[in-house]
Amino acid sequence: MTAASTNSQIPVAVIGAGPAGLMAAEVLAQGGAAVTVYDAMPSAGRKFLMAGRGGLNLTHSEPLSDFLARYRGASSHLAPAITAFSPEALRRWSEGLGQPTFIGSSGRVFPDSFKASPLLRAWLRRLNSLGVKFVFRHRWTGWDVNGRLVFQTSSGQAALDARATVLALGGASWPRLGSDAGWLETLAGKGVMISPLRAANCGFTVDWSEIFLGRFEGQPLKGVALSFGPHTSRGEAVITRSGIEGGAVYALSAELRDAIITSGDATVRIALRPDLDYPRLAARLSIPKRKQSFSNWLRKASQLSPVGIGLLQESAKISGVSLLSRSSASLAELINAVPIKLNGIAPIARAISTAGGVAFSEMDPQFMIRRLPGVFAAGEMLDWEAPTGGYLLQACFATGAGAGRGALQWLSG
Repeated sequence: MTAASTNSQIPVAVIGAGPAGLMAAEVLAQGGAAVTVYDAMPSAGRKFLMAGRGGLNLTHSEPLSDFLARYRGASSHLAPAITAFSPEALRRWSEGLGQPTFIGSSGRVFPDSFKASPLLRAWLRRLNSLGVKFVFRHRWTGWDVNGRLVFQTSSGQAALDARATVLALGGASWPRLGSDAGWLETLAGKGVMISPLRAANCGFTVDWSEIFLGRFEGQPLKGVALSFGPHTSRGEAVITRSGIEGGAVYALSAELRDAIITSGDATVRIALRPDLDYPRLAARLSIPKRKQSFSNWLRKASQLSPVGIGLLQESAKISGVSLLSRSSASLAELINAVPIKLNGIAPIARAISTAGGVAFSEMDPQFMIRRLPGVFAAGEMLDWEAPTGGYLLQACFATGAGAGRGALQWLSG
């Protein structure tokens, strides 16, 4: 919050060593600023590394207009930053760090290494070469009466001057990796409007029977289609002890979450054989069982996995209508529209990302918080959400770069 100074020895502070913060630091350092990155954790990029465990999905290759639409109500606010640091620019940036990328069959973009750690190591080496300093185990707690940044450290409280500050502290998902939303009260205390943080790309709770869980907990439903109202998604869903999660679930999580918040529950329908249309499925189920058991006949006729058949049986128990009593037509309808009642939202700490954050009405076009001159915000702290598929990291990189450019402009003003 300190006004711009001509003393270049006083650094620009970047608080948060995730993708948004590191990108802001890079832009600032390339612009000639002395930059120090502070983080409460012992090392940089912990959630970034977690994101790369299953293959680091950096961005997506779809047309930019379609890409921006993924951010829904926040698309107009994010469009300038993502246009300035586009998916193509992100790919060039990664290649410049010695990490070329490829486009997967789904259009998602990954580093050739498929890992986050080589990219992060190369990035930290670049930042070191630019003179960026890192200070870890420093938890930011606000400002003192003189406008200095205050940190809680293992040695007690420390107060530090900054020419400008970029906040990139993340949301509230995976708090053990550093994103614990500890900044909420600090900014709210300064009068900054913040939309409530909510789980995004999250799982949901279901009241499964113990018999079903005993057999199928942890089992994936592969190649299924989920629908909720006019919204559909294809992919995988996983049965968990408390409910259901997975890529196909995450794609509908915003609509499902909002419905549960409004009504207390939501019913999603799962098509177990989405590529098999009703007439063909009904015809297969019209084949006589003869001496086969019902389960064996159903498995052969419908080509369902054991967990798919188990889900049908679970649904039948809840509805009170046994599978045996259904006609082939009724069974075909059920197989591609199994109703699953979601009665809650999985904890935000387990969500992949969060919705909500600093309202865009509080920000100027350069990502500066209007109430706090010289203080910028980026990444998941801002009020936006997006599905998985590269959109989350892209917005973090792009807003980090935008905040870095904004801070440079403010310093030169």
